[in-house]
Amino acid sequence: MKTVVGVFFGGKSVEHEVSILSALQAIYAIDKDVYEVAPIYITKDNNFYYSDKLLDINIYKDLEKLENDCNQVYFTHKNGQMIVNCIDGIFKKELAKIDIAFPVVHGLNVEDGTLQGFLEMYNIPYVGCDITSSAVGMNKIIFKKVLVASDIPVIDYFEVNLVDFQEDEEALFEKINNKLSLPIILKPANLGSSVGIKIVKSKEEFSDAMNFVFEFTDKILIEKCIVNLKEINCSVLGNYESQEVSELEEPVKEDEILSFKDKYMSSTGKGSKSSGMASLTRKIPAEISEEMKNEIISLSKKVFKILDCEGVSRIDYIIDNDTNKVYVNEINTIPGSLSFYLWEAKGVSFDILCDKLIKFAIKRKHRRDNIIYSNDVNLLSMHSKK
Repeated sequence: MKTVVGVFFGGKSVEHEVSILSALQAIYAIDKDVYEVAPIYITKDNNFYYSDKLLDINIYKDLEKLENDCNQVYFTHKNGQMIVNCIDGIFKKELAKIDIAFPVVHGLNVEDGTLQGFLEMYNIPYVGCDITSSAVGMNKIIFKKVLVASDIPVIDYFEVNLVDFQEDEEALFEKINNKLSLPIILKPANLGSSVGIKIVKSKEEFSDAMNFVFEFTDKILIEKCIVNLKEINCSVLGNYESQEVSELEEPVKEDEILSFKDKYMSSTGKGSKSSGMASLTRKIPAEISEEMKNEIISLSKKVFKILDCEGVSRIDYIIDNDTNKVYVNEINTIPGSLSFYLWEAKGVSFDILCDKLIKFAIKRKHRRDNIIYSNDVNLLSMHSKK
């Protein structure tokens, strides 16, 4: 009997469609001779749907039709499995039994530990980082603080919440400019895929840029903008015991920053507009010195271990070409298309990558099964009646 892998994707996130693209690519890569796939789609209002029709990308063009054609489901758990149920008239109907969950989600409300916490409640193995590493990795400000405390190089930054901005824009700008000096780059604290990013080159641009970014978040990460830069991405596969590093890539951007359009809407390079991160134009391997490559490889393993990551993550770097200094920019604990293109460049096919991820999930479940999480004694039953 094949192991059933439930691939979870979508969700209440601005990266909803990106998740669909990544998930479909992963589903097609999973070895069907070994695993059976159960696609679980999460709508933008957090309802769950299940059907083989979810394997066709065209069904997502009409979400109303999708909800009519697929089964809305809920979950129970029994004998170490997550049971996928739907309502059939007045009865409950079991549609599938999931042995392992495979989250392929991106962004706030799903990738940030929310879905991982939901899966923990069902006590089944799941692929990728746990709640803590997912939450820290998603929040750019907390991620920076963790790295600073661990002596990992990051670009100078400033954090701003909505209340501080609304109280006194003028004083806030002066404080930021004194610490960082223009130009600066504004980022939502908890979004990925380059959503909601703005560069500010003058005082006149500050207010409008801040208001734009606050449409996506209530906390903004502000960084010194390195103008003469090179971006390098690196993927890490493993757990706290061992880490393997992928080939390094240098993404090619069309503007000052690597935008959402560059990442997911480019029709150049490998693939098409529906190819997700695979369609991004890139240089693999990255054109950097051997010394700098070794520095990034070493930093990648350190960051992966510091956050106690598991499975596969992608760590993004910025190199200041004027100083040749390397900075850790951010981590993607569930990278777009799971960074398969970086592993293919090192001879690891997408199906082998998925198999490795599933096996890491099983190993973690076995480790945790030996940990005591609750007391077998009912303390309330020990209180005597008066």
